[in-house]
Amino acid sequence: MGGSRLVRLIERHSEELAMGLTAKLRQSERTTDFQKIPAMELQKTTAALYHNLGEWLLNKTEQDIEKHFVSIAERRAAEGIRLQQFVWALIISPNHLYRFLLGHAFADSIFELYNELELQQLLNQFFERATYYSVAAYEESRERTPVSVVRTSRESRRATV
Repeated sequence: MGGSRLVRLIERHSEELAMGLTAKLRQSERTTDFQKIPAMELQKTTAALYHNLGEWLLNKTEQDIEKHFVSIAERRAAEGIRLQQFVWALIISPNHLYRFLLGHAFADSIFELYNELELQQLLNQFFERATYYSVAAYEESRERTPVSVVRTSRESRRATV
């Protein structure tokens, strides 16, 4: 992969990226449920993904992505993170990463620009799959939850609005 310089840059700055994303998740009105999760846990999960990004993009299979994000989605659902908030977190994750890359862009030639575009395509594909498998896991967990529990949860949310 030609964008390996950018991947190494992301991996080297994985802690910084994770801190920034964690702050966004905990401050956004669209991800208030994430305040239920300790900041260090969020940061650790995100940093691990960023730190091993090259591995995820180059060596992991679609089944690996599915397994990882199903596991995360099931955990977040059990922690009470609503689906729409989880999806928003998945949406802002690559956006956070792209903003970082824009600040560190160094395409000095057409070849390097092509490599950066190739990396962006791989990242898009990765996050699209992550979103798909996460939503599928949420739906499956909802199907396993008794209807009365789901109704009670919805009714309590309506009562608080």
